[in-house]
Amino acid sequence: MVNLNVDFNGLKLKNPVMTASGTFGFGLEYADFVDLERLGGFVVKGTTLHHREGNPYPRMAETASGMLNAVGLQNKGVDYFCKETYPQLKDLKTNVIVNVSGSCVEDYVETARRVGELPNIPAIELNISCPNVKEGGMAFGTDPKSAGEVVAAVRKAYGKHLMVKLSPNVTNIVSIAKAVEDAGADSVSLVNTFMGMAIDVRTRRPKLSTITGGMSGPAIKPIAVRMVWQVAQNVKIPVCGLGGIVTADDAIEFLLAGASCIQVGTANFLYPDATMRVLDGIELYCEKYGVKDISELIGGMKQ
Repeated sequence: MVNLNVDFNGLKLKNPVMTASGTFGFGLEYADFVDLERLGGFVVKGTTLHHREGNPYPRMAETASGMLNAVGLQNKGVDYFCKETYPQLKDLKTNVIVNVSGSCVEDYVETARRVGELPNIPAIELNISCPNVKEGGMAFGTDPKSAGEVVAAVRKAYGKHLMVKLSPNVTNIVSIAKAVEDAGADSVSLVNTFMGMAIDVRTRRPKLSTITGGMSGPAIKPIAVRMVWQVAQNVKIPVCGLGGIVTADDAIEFLLAGASCIQVGTANFLYPDATMRVLDGIELYCEKYGVKDISELIGGMKQ
């Protein structure tokens, strides 16, 4: 039997398979298709300090080997999560991670603080791809200074595992990763969606109400693997890899590139049991190639 346990800088994972925020609801929506407790963990949808309606429709569009979305962090706010959703998740025997988003540093800090008071939530994933409304709308995660500032502020208010989700819409993702590491992040996850757009040639109108949106799915995987490899070479904290993972081979690519664990995202829309397929496939791969411990694969690319 292969040992799939991962020590993700203090966060104990029974295996390296998790889910990506925004693609798995609060986990409960997938309970009929997935044994939630078999997962290494799952990341719930983006949670903000206040209720958000999200963007106007249409806010999703299919693309070749992927999709665009501009949902706009629709959620009922952190207090609703704490009072209504958390009680349904707190007894699950896996890692429930809350994706925390905000439009200013103060929002991030207060949301993280409230989530930090929940005893059975061992970690948050800080989404720094959000626009900073106080700084002209540029995303926190596209500038090392602003990325470091928001992470440092949250670090002071939040004492559990702090994973920071990096935006790929940058020139040098390593500089962002180093900035959040220096600011106190326990780990990083990458990549978030790429900025893209699509036009309906019959109506000549954008397919999204916001014109641009985030692209995800298999089409982005080679770029995501490259970025994970670059970051893993340059930071001491562990990396969680995501971006276009559909199969076990996809997941293993990320592990070989240096990721300690992975998240399955868009594939959940296509196959509700995608995570179970990936997990089973990783086990079969390890058995076939004589891998006794998943750590043998992490960063195991040969050159």
